[in-house]
Amino acid sequence: MKKAAILLTLVCCMAMAPARALQLVDDRGVTVTFAQSPQRIVSLLPSLTESVCAMEQCHRLVGIDRYSNHPASVRSLPVMGGGLDPNIEGIVALRPDMVLLATSSRASQRLESLGIKVVALEPKSHADVRRVLGKIGVLLDIPDAQGAERLWRIIDASISAAAQSLSPRARSARVYFEVSRGPYAAGESSFIGETLTRLGVRNVIPASLGPFPRLNPEYVVRANPDVIMVGNRSMQAMASYPGWGGIKAVREQRICVFGVVDSDVVVRPGPRMAEAARLMAKCLEDKAP
Repeated sequence: MKKAAILLTLVCCMAMAPARALQLVDDRGVTVTFAQSPQRIVSLLPSLTESVCAMEQCHRLVGIDRYSNHPASVRSLPVMGGGLDPNIEGIVALRPDMVLLATSSRASQRLESLGIKVVALEPKSHADVRRVLGKIGVLLDIPDAQGAERLWRIIDASISAAAQSLSPRARSARVYFEVSRGPYAAGESSFIGETLTRLGVRNVIPASLGPFPRLNPEYVVRANPDVIMVGNRSMQAMASYPGWGGIKAVREQRICVFGVVDSDVVVRPGPRMAEAARLMAKCLEDKAP
C-alpha cells in the first residue's frame, strides 16, 4: 500500500512538472531562451523548413516563405513573403512561438521589437548543415538519435555511396557548377563544392574565390571544364555568355541543367543533400568524357 502511494505521488509530480525550458545561441551569436519547445513556428528559409519536416515536426509550422515547397504538405500553409521582404504583419497575426530565418534576413530586429522570438540559422557548409540540424533538434526537443544525428548519418552515408558508384572516368572530370545567372558559381568551399570534392571530381572554381563568387564569363572559358552543372531556376540558355561556345563541355553538350524540382534539391543545404549527391553523380556518369 505504501509503495502504491509513493508511485502515485511520483506520477502526480511528473504530471505537474513544467515543460522543459531551453536556451540556444543562434548564428548571430544571440542567446534565445524558451520556456518550452516552440509549438507554433514560422520558417522563412526553405532549408530550415525542410529540416523541421525531416524531424517529423511539420505540424508545428504555421507559416513559410514563398520558396519553401517541400514536402508537399507545407504548400497549404500561409506564405509570409521572403527573407528580404517578409510580411511582418502577417507573421505577427500567426502568433508564432518562434520565427526561423537566415542571418541575412531583414526581419529579425523588427520581429524582436514586436516581442516575437527569432532564431537565425544559415548553413553554408557540410559542417554547418550538421550543426544547424543539431540546433533545430534542440529547439524541437528531439533527441539526437532520432533527429539531427540520424539525419546526418543518412546524408553522410548517401554521399559516400554516390561517390563509390562513380566510374574512374566520371571521377576524373573537371566540373563547373553554376548556381545562378551572373554567372555565380559554387566554389570548392561551398556545400555544393564540398559534395563535388567528396564525389572525387575537381571543381574548377578554387576555394580562394569564396563559396559562391560572381565570375567574369571569360574565367569559365579559360577553365574549360569537362562537365557543366546548372542549378539555376531561371533556366536561361547557358551558351549566351560571351565566348562560351568555345568551351569543350558546351560544344559537346556535356551539360546537366537541373529542372526546377531537382534544382531546389541541389542548391539547398539541408536534409536533401543525400538526394543532391545522387543527382550530381548521375550527371557525372552520364556526361563525363
